[in-house]
Amino acid sequence: MVKLRLQRTGTKHDPHYRIVAADSRAPRDGKFVDIVGHYHPAQIKEQTTFNKEKIITWLKNGAQPTGTVLNLFKNAGIWAEYKTTLKK
Repeated sequence: MVKLRLQRTGTKHDPHYRIVAADSRAPRDGKFVDIVGHYHPAQIKEQTTFNKEKIITWLKNGAQPTGTVLNLFKNAGIWAEYKTTLKK
């Protein structure tokens, strides 16, 4: 099963995360299939970048987002956009 999840990068007190599509059996910072975005929680102004087309494609193909990634998608409006594409 493919999951959309966070992969930690950055330094000890300055975390940066990639949002990746990875096999659910792979380790957190291990092998992944595709990078679909970035998340920087420690910035003064929260910075996230998403590739909406890739994310919606992965979701349509059955990838499951983790809880944190799902919250990021909901805050960015990607989840609502994905739900409207399913109704068409």
